[in-house]
Amino acid sequence: MLIAHLPAGFILGTLARHWTGNARAIMPAALLGSVAPDLDMFYFYLVDGQQTHHHGYFTHWPLFWLALGSVVLPLVRWLWPRFVSAAVVFFIAVMFHMVLDSIAAPMHWLMPFSDVAVELVTIPARYSHWVLSFVLHWTFALEITICAWEGFLGIKQSRQRKLHESRA
Repeated sequence: MLIAHLPAGFILGTLARHWTGNARAIMPAALLGSVAPDLDMFYFYLVDGQQTHHHGYFTHWPLFWLALGSVVLPLVRWLWPRFVSAAVVFFIAVMFHMVLDSIAAPMHWLMPFSDVAVELVTIPARYSHWVLSFVLHWTFALEITICAWEGFLGIKQSRQRKLHESRA
């Protein structure tokens, strides 16, 4: 995924707000979780010099996030119970990021125990730059669909907010 992680987080946040009673922390948690694994890009560009595919870093290991969630979620429930829903949504968004990455990029679902890479579709390097190969591949239509869905939800929310404000 190149452009759809944050829009996917918005979609998840919108749906989760309906499930959890519209808690204020839900949307920020969904948005942050949707991009959290890609925070490794700072290391990738600033330290590693692009020597290792960023999906090889622990921030792209689903088992790392599951282990972290198994520690963090009980702590949140104990210390800050009103944020449990937001914490759950954060970790769901992180895992959704991994699922989306698995569509057209290698993901190591069992790292550090296995380095077997899983990807649904391998995108061949047909063009001079890897971005072109991704953007001109049919799988990019999924990203456009996610972005369009996010746009639809955003416009719908904006219209509902304006309608609500005009009635007040």
